[in-house]
Amino acid sequence: MTIKAIILDMDGTLLNSDKKISKRTKDALIDAQRNGVKLVLASGRPTTGMIQHAEELEMAKHHGLLVSYNGAKVIDCQTMEELYSRAMTVAEGKAVLEHMKQFDVKVMIDKGNYMYVNNVYADTINYRGTEINIIEYESRGGNYLLCEQADLAEFLDHELSKILTAGDPAYLAANHQKMMAPFAEELNAMFTADFYFEFTAKNVDKAQALAAVLQPMGIEPEEMMAVGDGHNDRSMLEYAGFAVAMDNAVQELKDIATHVTLTNDEDGIAHIMAEFLE
Repeated sequence: MTIKAIILDMDGTLLNSDKKISKRTKDALIDAQRNGVKLVLASGRPTTGMIQHAEELEMAKHHGLLVSYNGAKVIDCQTMEELYSRAMTVAEGKAVLEHMKQFDVKVMIDKGNYMYVNNVYADTINYRGTEINIIEYESRGGNYLLCEQADLAEFLDHELSKILTAGDPAYLAANHQKMMAPFAEELNAMFTADFYFEFTAKNVDKAQALAAVLQPMGIEPEEMMAVGDGHNDRSMLEYAGFAVAMDNAVQELKDIATHVTLTNDEDGIAHIMAEFLE
């Protein structure tokens, strides 16, 4: 099989537990691009939270692509041109933000260089017995400045690529269906981690974005290698001909993968590339 594009999730896949790209993985991906393979990073992260890693991988030299917000937007790393965008309308965003007021979750939206929250000091969730400052974690990961708005629904005046909610995993597991119920026919809602539940426009996922930008470039699904670890990676693994789950992936992803590689702390990406790329 000739692989013309490698599509990688970031957290739990490209990045190790220290949120870094290992030297072995970085070298393998740079070499693949030099040999003509298109590199695509596909993440739930905002675009601003992906650029630093794209620079580290020299993606601007090779017209690499960033698929951000779970597939709501695609950017060309070299030109920073927006190739694809599918956002929620202002009315849809306001409705979700209003509905979220009745749930015990941290709601985060972005505009420009800022991430907006209700209260920067109400910032922790309980994750596996540990208190995590989730607002700091998300704002730093997305490279955002922080700003408070007492009423996010009233504040909203722009289309949104996604609305992020964070909460204790047990609480989200028990309440996510109620959170999404009013919008089941209008929007997409999904877990991107057991402490993150996100809303995007209808029909937004990583596979839709890949189809929109890669096939016009002459790259067919059977020529794509997609690698991921989470629930939001399912669509792209189902779409790509070569579907790889990390060994640290959720079982749902392993069940549909054509291959399972090593974990993100064991250079799983470099390992699978060495095995199958010429």
